[in-house]
Amino acid sequence: MAIALLSTKYNAGWSATARTLAVTWTFVASRAWLLTFLAWRAHERGGDSRFDPVLRPKKGPVKYGVFFVFWTLQGIWVYCLSLPMLYVNSALSSSGFEAPALASSVRDQILLAGFVLGVVVEVVADVQKARWVKAGRIGGFCTEGVWSMSRHPNYFAEMFQWSCCWLLALSSSSSGISDPVWWATALSPLFTFQILLNTAGTGVAQANGKGLARYYESENKDRYVEYRASTSILVPMIGYRHVPMWLKRTVCLDLAKYEYRPKKKK
Repeated sequence: MAIALLSTKYNAGWSATARTLAVTWTFVASRAWLLTFLAWRAHERGGDSRFDPVLRPKKGPVKYGVFFVFWTLQGIWVYCLSLPMLYVNSALSSSGFEAPALASSVRDQILLAGFVLGVVVEVVADVQKARWVKAGRIGGFCTEGVWSMSRHPNYFAEMFQWSCCWLLALSSSSSGISDPVWWATALSPLFTFQILLNTAGTGVAQANGKGLARYYESENKDRYVEYRASTSILVPMIGYRHVPMWLKRTVCLDLAKYEYRPKKKK
């Protein structure tokens, strides 16, 4: 949010057009929600368990050094995430949604709607999951609202909104799709995809694989197997059970590495 403010207040070439205002305010709303939600959750849980495995064994300066590494990596993520918004706010050619061609204007509106929709879905998913947790985790795993159509709607929303924001930034380029600087802002969705899909200790990678033991080794196993077979891993949808496996493994990103593999008995 500080980066968003600085990119407008101290940028001599910035102007308050429909595009710059829409992108900046949607960006701020998205990060304000994440700040509020994560702060509330950490307060409710007395901390963040994702840091425990690496921080608890450490003491003194070493512990703070490890925490500094996490802080730095999160700072890099914040910067990468902000790139499309910074690009829009720094482009002197930004002129709102009055694009030369109607198709471009319609495209902008669709992408902005997708950016906003991603924020809304993330808020709804977080609230529904939080209410389920407060109610006592009824059923063993959450199937409330959007969670009945996606196993990770919050992660989908995070990846979707930054993909839309990146594509939306293209209209601020004076040289279009050949602009290498605009292509560099693709780090926003790509870094987000990497963190949420492939980084151990967070996102989809943490919740699946070995993390599924809490379902497969409990009385809820049969219900969870049914839920997993009929519910998309990311994109909220109906009829996932009938999607061919090759589409699940490619387009839907329901990768084999996310399957549960019980430990072999010695």
